[in-house]
Amino acid sequence: MSVTTDTIPKNKGGWWALSPLAVFLCLYLVTSLLANDFYKVPITVAFLASSCYAIAITRGLSPEQRIHQFSAGAGNKNILLMVWIFILAGAFAQSAKQMGAIDATVNLTLHILPDNLLLAGIFIAACFISLSIGTSVGTIVALTPVAVGLAEKTGIDLPYMVAIVVGGSFFGDNLSFISDTTIASTKTQDCVMRDKFRVNSMIVVPAALIVLGIYIFQGLSVSAPPQVQGIEWIKVIPYLVVLGMAVAGVNVMLVLLLGILSTGIIGIYTGTAFFDWFGAMGTGITGMGELIIITLLAGGMLETIRHNGGIDFIISRLTRHVSGKRGAEFSIAALVSIANLCTANNTIAIITTGPIAKDIALRFHLDRRKTASILDTFSCLVQGIIPYGAQMLIASGLACISPISIIGNLYYPFCMGACATLAILLRYPRKYSGK
Repeated sequence: MSVTTDTIPKNKGGWWALSPLAVFLCLYLVTSLLANDFYKVPITVAFLASSCYAIAITRGLSPEQRIHQFSAGAGNKNILLMVWIFILAGAFAQSAKQMGAIDATVNLTLHILPDNLLLAGIFIAACFISLSIGTSVGTIVALTPVAVGLAEKTGIDLPYMVAIVVGGSFFGDNLSFISDTTIASTKTQDCVMRDKFRVNSMIVVPAALIVLGIYIFQGLSVSAPPQVQGIEWIKVIPYLVVLGMAVAGVNVMLVLLLGILSTGIIGIYTGTAFFDWFGAMGTGITGMGELIIITLLAGGMLETIRHNGGIDFIISRLTRHVSGKRGAEFSIAALVSIANLCTANNTIAIITTGPIAKDIALRFHLDRRKTASILDTFSCLVQGIIPYGAQMLIASGLACISPISIIGNLYYPFCMGACATLAILLRYPRKYSGK
């Protein structure tokens, strides 16, 4: 969520430049934990307060220029692209639900998968789709409504079910050859994609297998309803269209448009009134209103942090006292993690810190293939667990739950981060780590 404005010079930042992020975290996360209620402080109010604070502490600009700077961040092309995806996702999810596509898909899933493999099956599906299409957002849009329906039918905790989809979506986001993060990390480190994939898979595949084992074990206690309704195959078509087009690599916005169109055609054919289809789309779009507001506020606040020099400051601080290969790799991991925390965009975080990571790699003779893997893995770790990231926001929006309720159930991102940390500590893979 970063944007560069050429007309206004950046400030030389300090800790104060990062303070809006601290204000947001204290208002939303800390207050919610103290109150033991994550709905006590609406996330929109927390972002509004921290955004106002960010504008207030900006130096060297008139009030009008500060607002302009904030608006430039909110109107960044990446932010607006997310907004369009949210609008289409809301329209598709609600229209699919209204014409029965979700119920039909849930019944089909329950029919195909044994009860004890339901959790593992959803995780494998999320991993496969994200690996095929290279985007976590597209995977979450496609699978979250199905996960919600399965949770309702089986009695599985809803945040837990949604977390399986979110976690699995980052498997492909991290590894796929067509993922933005893979492209950014390999280009900034000047290495070949297949080499980065080889190193990266050695680090994260063990994490995926561990998590898959957990889901298989926990799935032993899952039981589906004894009487599953008959499968209306024709109503499954909208989801087959969405999943098929997504796996084929079609742009996520075109996928959603085709999905919406298919829900209308099949819905009308099976008895849904034309204006009911329109009404469902309208309900889905307005239901994304809070999510869109959060995205715009986050984009503006994070751009203000960047303008005030917050990202440059933390980069210079972290690289000041690096010594040894292990310390160099940890500094790269910390750099991209903090940049991601401040930008809420893993691709932008990699692009921002990639050149510095390359300098560190050259200075300490690090293998650029492992450096690219570290950049990609730790950016996906942070992106997967922050409550204001696009993935978490759209998943919570589609499931109508708090993003914080999902975080505690995210097995794969945390396990992926643990394996990546151990890879640095233990100098693994040995071939790509040196002494």
